[in-house]
Amino acid sequence: MSHSITTIGVCGGGGTMGAGIAIVAARAGFKTISYDRSPDSLASARKQTSQFFDKSVERGKMKPELRDEALARLTITSDIAELGACDLVIEAVFEELGVKHALLKQLDEVCPDHTIYASNTSTLSITEIASGSKRPHNVVGMHFCLPAQLMKLVEMSAGILTSPETFKTAWALTEQLGQIPVETRDDPGFILNALLVPFNNDAIRAVEAGVAEAGDIDKAIKVGLGYKMGPLELIDLIGLDTQIRLCEAFYGVTLDPRASAPPLLRRMVAAGLTGRKSGRGFFNYGSNAMFGA
Repeated sequence: MSHSITTIGVCGGGGTMGAGIAIVAARAGFKTISYDRSPDSLASARKQTSQFFDKSVERGKMKPELRDEALARLTITSDIAELGACDLVIEAVFEELGVKHALLKQLDEVCPDHTIYASNTSTLSITEIASGSKRPHNVVGMHFCLPAQLMKLVEMSAGILTSPETFKTAWALTEQLGQIPVETRDDPGFILNALLVPFNNDAIRAVEAGVAEAGDIDKAIKVGLGYKMGPLELIDLIGLDTQIRLCEAFYGVTLDPRASAPPLLRRMVAAGLTGRKSGRGFFNYGSNAMFGA
């Protein structure tokens, strides 16, 4: 039996990706519950979300009353039981299978039987993720592009046991959110990261080998290939620590040498240079404001 989606939950709402997805949901008119175990991360994300909407108003992209309504639809919580009110929950937690399985186990305890679990994974198998739930037929892949509040593409993937009704409902929701869905097989990295993880690592290795400075590499990619954002700037936005997790997840299933984390990447993370969120990565940043704010 199909159920209409009225309330959306986001797990990992204190992170960059989770906060962006919550913006997309609230902006599209859905009651949105953003969950994270860290109250401090949630509070920071809420502040950045308000700043993002304020900038949208200043730039004439949103009316003040619509900003206020969107913010009113968005609530934050560190109590996972509140996700029991959700018709669909999008997980945007660490790219580690064990972490996702533990979360799904908790969601099984608090969510009604009809709740759809959508994984924002960019590298892991939807089928393997779904095996952590008692309801694998309710699990579907919905990979939003970073930053979710600006990028429209969502990669939609069904696991082996995903029901047709679950996939159909999630696809329709994606369109209701104002996003553009594309269907992919449940293959490592789907479309984007199957291409981007090795490519971004190549850019890091070019810096490591002294081919050129980070700024010149990004400029060459943007001017020569027409990209809006250079690979090193993108890695700074994603987070260098997140890039390592992507590498480990992707390399673990493909054994592609280009997908393995470059030594320079690991050294930078060890030094605390994780990108925009730390104020410094391949580039220096004077603010940790949400991208697009």
